[in-house]
Amino acid sequence: MSLEIEHKYLVQGDYRSLAASSTHIVQGYLCRDADRTVRIRLRDDKGYITIKGKSTADGLQRFEWEREISAGDAWQLMKLCLPGVVDKRRYLVPWRGHTFEVDEFAGDNAGLVMAEVEVSRADEDFDKPPFIGKEVTGDERYYNSYLARCPYTQWPE
Repeated sequence: MSLEIEHKYLVQGDYRSLAASSTHIVQGYLCRDADRTVRIRLRDDKGYITIKGKSTADGLQRFEWEREISAGDAWQLMKLCLPGVVDKRRYLVPWRGHTFEVDEFAGDNAGLVMAEVEVSRADEDFDKPPFIGKEVTGDERYYNSYLARCPYTQWPE
C-alpha cells in the first residue's frame, strides 16, 4: 500500500486552456464506510479497483491501494456497487512541478468543479494555479464516496 497525501480545492476560473489532457471517469463503490472505501472506476477504456483507508483527522492523508483491471470486469463489478455513481471529466493541469487533477462533475453532481493535487509530504509547499479557490481538504462532503450517496445537486443552498 502507499500513502496518498493530497489537497482538495474548489475551482474558479479557467482551467481547460491549461489542461494537458482529459479523461472520462465513472465510478461506484462496493464499500464506503468510516474506515475504508472500495471503489470501482472506469477511466475511458480502462478499469480499476481501489481500496482507500480512513483519512487522517485533517483529511490530508490516507492509505491507498489501486490495481488496473479489465474494463469488462469493471463493468461487471459496477453492477454490484452501492446506489449512486460519480460521473466526471478529469483534466490534468501541469503547474510548476505538480499536476492538478481538475474534476468537472456531471449527472447528479453537475455544477461542482474540484481540483486535487498530490504532494510527497504533508508540509510540502507548492504553487497554486490561478483557478484554485477555497481549500476543502478534510471536508467529507467533497469526498467522491460522499458525492455518490449525497449528490451535490441535492445539497441545501
